[in-house]
Amino acid sequence: MGSKWGDWGPWELPPKGGQMETPGVYLQTMNMTQINERLKTNDLIIVPVGSTECHGASQPVGEDTFLVTRMAEQVAAKMGCTIAMPVWYGSHPYNHLGMPGTVVVPEDTFLANLRAIIAGLWNMGFRKQIFLNGHGQEEVIPLALHQWAKMYQVPSVLVSLHWETVIHDHLRTKEFGGPFETQFSHADEAEASYSLALFPEFCDMSLAVDNKPSGFIPKGHVDGGGEVYHRPIRGHEHVGLSGSEVNVYPEGVIGSPTLARAEKAYDGLNELLDYMCKLITDIMTAFPAGKLPPADKVTQRDPKEIEALLKGPLNGGKHIYTVAYPP
Repeated sequence: MGSKWGDWGPWELPPKGGQMETPGVYLQTMNMTQINERLKTNDLIIVPVGSTECHGASQPVGEDTFLVTRMAEQVAAKMGCTIAMPVWYGSHPYNHLGMPGTVVVPEDTFLANLRAIIAGLWNMGFRKQIFLNGHGQEEVIPLALHQWAKMYQVPSVLVSLHWETVIHDHLRTKEFGGPFETQFSHADEAEASYSLALFPEFCDMSLAVDNKPSGFIPKGHVDGGGEVYHRPIRGHEHVGLSGSEVNVYPEGVIGSPTLARAEKAYDGLNELLDYMCKLITDIMTAFPAGKLPPADKVTQRDPKEIEALLKGPLNGGKHIYTVAYPP
């Protein structure tokens, strides 16, 4: 059954496994002959951005990353685009500090890493890039895109897509029209349900432990994960209105993962994957392989310099790092 974005399915839920070692799906499995052939037909690449983070006793520390890689794999199979191997280590808000199982990358390092990825992929020919985010760093990733664009000022299509905000209606409780008993937060009923729908082989829900989310001020001010209720303060736009995870949630979860069921995630995943196909189709229709937004509409860099950069270093032009290094 399709969604408001069209009917791009059927989707394989749960999938039979991951595709990281399947030839031709991920960029890093391909040689330059294959990459150059792919670029002739589809020069859009999906970059999954996740984290290594404690998700309690029953779910993997790579949960955020596996969510977006499994999503990207389904979409790439339909659309013929490429996936980059994921960014496994992410940026974190203050309240994540100190939790065993969580690797916190400083913001300047995280941003520099993303800018370097953008530059390298652009120089390779992947000048349409979708950063598919699976972790609470949705305010940070767009900053990297804009920092890179300000530095290089070349035609490109760069998109930061946070999967939770695409389908926030599907992450709500039954009281607000969603499928869940409890409010979406972290490693909870909702997130674990999506994990069971995408990588059940990494989850052992017999080990799941629940707790009760809490805060220091009345409910209604601060949203949880994904900003699904559109409350005035987004989940990570505060310090001190709730406790730090290592102090308050030693279980590594915020909520009730014991209530997770894969079928609770199916409608949301159908809509999300349909939307991603719609987005990629619209981008590739506006800018087919080899085409980009017109330079005279998006930059005031010298046209001759733009032309040389677009040609690239092996086709009579220049590489992107002649503009600036490091990114």
